[in-house]
Amino acid sequence: MSESPDRTPLPRSFFDRPVLEVAPDLLGRVLVRRTEEGRMELRLTEVEAYAGAIDPGSHAFRGRTPRNAVMFGPPGHAYVYFTYGMWHCLNLVCGPEGEASGVLLRAGEILRGAELARPRRRSARKDAELAKGPARLATALDVPGSLNGTDVCAGPDAPLAVLTGTPPSPSLIRTGPRTGVGGDGAPHPWRFWIGDDPTVSPYRPHTPRKRRLDPARADA
Repeated sequence: MSESPDRTPLPRSFFDRPVLEVAPDLLGRVLVRRTEEGRMELRLTEVEAYAGAIDPGSHAFRGRTPRNAVMFGPPGHAYVYFTYGMWHCLNLVCGPEGEASGVLLRAGEILRGAELARPRRRSARKDAELAKGPARLATALDVPGSLNGTDVCAGPDAPLAVLTGTPPSPSLIRTGPRTGVGGDGAPHPWRFWIGDDPTVSPYRPHTPRKRRLDPARADA
């Protein structure tokens, strides 16, 4: 990057706004992950907005559950969920408390600590692929389920934080449908990314799962 990113932590008021304002405004911000191994920093290049009760694509669309409870809490916290029985994904809760919404962190450029991320992402052919996708991002930054509910505005010793960074020019921000979202939420153009950035993940539409045909009912 040609410019040095702003090192100022984002305040809670940044997250205490409608999700469709917060999501594109997260582009260019710097996510900090502190581990026992060391510190990693990632410039966010791709995100998706999920708007709770008005969004069929959101985990919170049908109400509060033990899994999504963090989304209903105060803004500026991490919502980490487990998917496909294999991976974690990292979201940032935003909007007023009680109105579940969040931003999925889909991709980014690792600015610091790539040497810590590479052993966790051995299939990455180059550093631009270390955090190219939400599960890859969480894996590269070592984000386990135990970080669910972490306050990202808690201060310099918190395991997760977000710095002001260097937001891109509005002319570089692109928007389109969210990856893998089906049903009524499919057409929402709530995926935001920095155009032509090599770390942005490829778009994939939702593919319905095929049911296995029961041999006993094959002639029914």
